[in-house]
Amino acid sequence: MSIPFRYVAKIGGYILKQHLTGNKRYPLVLMMEPLFRCNLACAGCGKIDYPDHILNKRLSVEDALASVDECGAPVVVIAGGEPLLHKDLKQIVDGIIARGKFAIVCTNALLLTKKIDQFEPSPYFTWSIHLDGDKEMHDHAVSQEGVYERAVEAIKLAKSKGFRVTTNSTFFQNADPVRVAKFLDDVTALGVDGMTVSPGYAYERAPDQEHFLNRSKTKELFRAVLRLGRGGRNWAFEQSGLFMNFLAGNEAYACTPWGNPLRTVFGWQRPCYLLGEGYVPTFRQLMEETDWDNYGVGNYEKCADCMVHCGFEASAVKDTVTRPWKAAMVALFGVRTEGPMAPDIPLDRQRKADYVYDANIATLSQTREHEARERAEQTQTAAE
Repeated sequence: MSIPFRYVAKIGGYILKQHLTGNKRYPLVLMMEPLFRCNLACAGCGKIDYPDHILNKRLSVEDALASVDECGAPVVVIAGGEPLLHKDLKQIVDGIIARGKFAIVCTNALLLTKKIDQFEPSPYFTWSIHLDGDKEMHDHAVSQEGVYERAVEAIKLAKSKGFRVTTNSTFFQNADPVRVAKFLDDVTALGVDGMTVSPGYAYERAPDQEHFLNRSKTKELFRAVLRLGRGGRNWAFEQSGLFMNFLAGNEAYACTPWGNPLRTVFGWQRPCYLLGEGYVPTFRQLMEETDWDNYGVGNYEKCADCMVHCGFEASAVKDTVTRPWKAAMVALFGVRTEGPMAPDIPLDRQRKADYVYDANIATLSQTREHEARERAEQTQTAAE
């Protein structure tokens, strides 16, 4: 795997501290969405289906950095929406780095050529470029032609300027293992510093609900892909070996949703990055007041098919710490792609899905109206 030693040392020290203090639930990566607005409208995205007054909201620099301090995770991933649309992104990134934390900006790269000179290379900063396969696969996934070529040019530009660059890729039901393996070869040839991969997850508001992978198809796809790459050893994945082992069906992890908590313009999203079933104003409330046993594979219908990194990478990292010999075997010999898979978590006791999107939007709209009235009253008072 291609995780830099600096990351391993800092995150390892952080995890050790949590274990020594007896902390059983702690974040590894803060996921931050400082806006939902995007310059693409991908069919599989469930992040941009909001009214304009919500798409126009931005997380301020002050609130963003206060969230970094409040959470304490050693890594901050800035996503969206498209983060390069946020006019204060540079200040947020600089603030994260100044705190000695790793800042990773996930971008579709359409604006990167225009804005790259606003940023400086740093071992604590990474551009994570979104690529969902080869040209045809990616342009289909993002519902727009020409995006793949612009992303590849942006990768080359960022590398030429000395930036650390990785790719993040989501694969869907119609993904062909041979094409995916060829794509990973091509990305490797671009000289990227690492790659992350994930199965597509069925956001409940995504326009395209037909092409998301269930758990069995996820395992079959990743086994087939990794088999073509010598158990994954041909490629520099910036993910733990045991997470890749999990994608191939060799582990049966329960998810760790608090490992990658999400901060949005609404507050802290409960329970995880993928499921927005309520928001709280503080990280402490998220950790202490969320009924975590209500969620996860086997507990909740919406989670039944999930194998996404934001839920399971932290589970794999925890397993790596407690059983390092397993991770060493994967590093030496690659992910096992033959033989029986680990028994999956049974679904017979999961609770039914609760669809709360409309209620959330109604609550958030009421909050907006209340804030507007307060501003109007303050303006009137000042005028008087």
